[in-house]
Amino acid sequence: MQHLATPSAIIPPVIQYSIQLLQGQGYKVTKPRRQVLEILNRTQRLLSPYDIQRLLRRQDKHLNHVTIYRILDLFCSLNLAYKLLSTGGFVKCSLGNKEGCHRFMVCRCCGATQEFVDQQLCLQESKSTQDLGFHTEYHFSESSGLCSACYKKQLQKQENA
Repeated sequence: MQHLATPSAIIPPVIQYSIQLLQGQGYKVTKPRRQVLEILNRTQRLLSPYDIQRLLRRQDKHLNHVTIYRILDLFCSLNLAYKLLSTGGFVKCSLGNKEGCHRFMVCRCCGATQEFVDQQLCLQESKSTQDLGFHTEYHFSESSGLCSACYKKQLQKQENA
């Protein structure tokens, strides 16, 4: 008899990739790690460990914020998540192992984030730093501004004022 997967049993590709990466690096996919992965996957905004803890509590799941910090540190070391320098918030890496420098755009109004990769920009930066005698080991860039939805709201407020 064949069992059909229910929609709740379907694992999103980002989480599948994360699980495979964890296992491939010799880490166990513990319940707390999976819970944090699921929270990061569900949101498109920056989250602090306390935000993650609060979201888990709403689902009657309880994790100590120190445990969440440790999980996030592990995820950052494996490029499954990034800690944005401007806010200290964490966001999932949605582009997996795509080549190039991962860049983030962060809406200063609603906190929405968008990630993209630009290999040409990465090569340009590396060349520029080498020309200055610097040997770059890691690229990280984030831009702060307004997402299209918040920008439109701001324009509407200005027009109505």
